[in-house]
Amino acid sequence: MRNNDGWGVNERLAKVDPHRVDLVALYRSMLRIRTIEEEIAARYGEQKMRCPVHLSIGQEAVAVGVSAALTAADQVVSTHRCHAHYLAKGGDLTAMLSELMGKTTGCCGGRGGSMHLFDLKAGMLLSLPIVAASIPVGVGAALAFKQEGKPNVAVIYLGDASLEEGVYHESANFAALKKLPVIFMCENNLYSVYTNLQDRQPPRPLTELGRAHGMPTAHIDGNDVQAVHRATVAAVARARAGDGPTFIQADTYRWREHCGPNYDNDYGYRTVEEFTQWRDRDPIARLHTELLALGQLDTATENTMKAEFDAEVTQAFGAAEAAPMPVPGADGVGLYA
Repeated sequence: MRNNDGWGVNERLAKVDPHRVDLVALYRSMLRIRTIEEEIAARYGEQKMRCPVHLSIGQEAVAVGVSAALTAADQVVSTHRCHAHYLAKGGDLTAMLSELMGKTTGCCGGRGGSMHLFDLKAGMLLSLPIVAASIPVGVGAALAFKQEGKPNVAVIYLGDASLEEGVYHESANFAALKKLPVIFMCENNLYSVYTNLQDRQPPRPLTELGRAHGMPTAHIDGNDVQAVHRATVAAVARARAGDGPTFIQADTYRWREHCGPNYDNDYGYRTVEEFTQWRDRDPIARLHTELLALGQLDTATENTMKAEFDAEVTQAFGAAEAAPMPVPGADGVGLYA
């Protein structure tokens, strides 16, 4: 952790045993998500996926590090860039791909697309494309946990641009006032579409926007899955103990274009040098290097993983492609006057 704004978070992190987490499991989860999203990018031109896609390639460590600290009964809410959050939490892959293709077997019956994913069994409550729209829903989930006396935690994934919306401040204020078991996990990837953070916000730490609402905060390297996990474990323990919400800023970076399967370094909003610097901090490659040094990973094991993921993705795409489209006349299902 590079920076901490106090309130006991450093002390809690110091008590987290880093050896309790299965590093190979973290690696597997990140590699699986990367494999799935790269296949989505490769197949997107076939025009079978009937919606825009916002890929998380390069940002896998946040989703995996957070989910490794949660149970299935804990709930998360997400944004337009939700694939990694859904998959890391245990969401059904075939249902996700079916949703991207607009099929009846999709998690929303083919009605929502890439930005509307949920799997209640896995604790993926929802994702919403409108910036900051899912934040009050996550706070509501935490309020329900508290009212029902359940020891569960809600995690709100939000981008740096969400902090510029009034609903974040209203939700953060309420969560802190009521000491709700919720974690505000801010994935700071520096850009709101094509506008850099420095062109949207004054030069101050994003964690100040958590502290301003009376929350403990932590500032971590979002491309270090172990750092993400440690910070989340501490925040989860605090929430379960009834001590209220935590704000975590995780710095990370998306590799692909804001929306779509391609690279967009030629657009001019970011430099190739910046992109290269962040690509060199690839969260998967970093953990891969550590696992090799620890003797916990070898070529045969890694090849087995890759073959397993390739087979899973092929099967899931096949099932999604074979599934039926919604029938005419069913457009009113699920709508209430």
